[in-house]
Parts: sequence; C-alpha cells; structure tokens
Amino acid sequence: MAPRHLALLLSAGLLALLLLLGLSLQLGWRRDLARWPHHALFFAVCAGVLVAGLLAGLRGLWLLPALALLLTMPRTKPGRANHWQRALLCAAAFGLGVWGAW
Repeated sequence: MAPRHLALLLSAGLLALLLLLGLSLQLGWRRDLARWPHHALFFAVCAGVLVAGLLAGLRGLWLLPALALLLTMPRTKPGRANHWQRALLCAAAFGLGVWGAW
C-alpha cells in the first residue's frame, strides 16, 4: 500500500470519528465530556488531509476543496444548522477528493 493511500484511509477514519462525535454533540448525548476530543479530532483531520494531499503530489489538489471547507468550520456556530451542513459538505468534498487523489 502506498503511503498516500494509508494517509487517505487514516484521514477518512478520523473524519468518520469526527462526524460521529459531532453528531452525538449535536443530539445532546455527551455535551460535557466530548468537546475537547471533538476539537482534537478536528485538528487531526485537518493535519491528515494536508499530509495526504502532500503525499499524493499533484493528485493532492483534489483534496484542496475539502481542506478549504474544513478550515472555514470555525466560522460556523456549533449547534446551528450551518455547522452540521458544512460538516456534511466537508465529508462530501473529502470523498470526492479521495476518489481523485487515490
């Protein structure tokens, strides 16, 4: 397995965890204990997407929209519709980016 494939799979796994944890926060299941892991996962996903894009070379340009959307997430307010909508848009952009960078 090429290093870029491993980085893409690792980033995808981190993004899935981030989305699941965000969903639990959005639904109010774990408001008190899950905020700092959510933020730590967010930074790990951003770093993973960046590393995967760099390892993919020119194919990594496919990941730029996902990275750009991730970096605009702090401009949305947690608990509001625009936050989870942007998160789903990030996931879709990442999925297309993985398809192009694979």
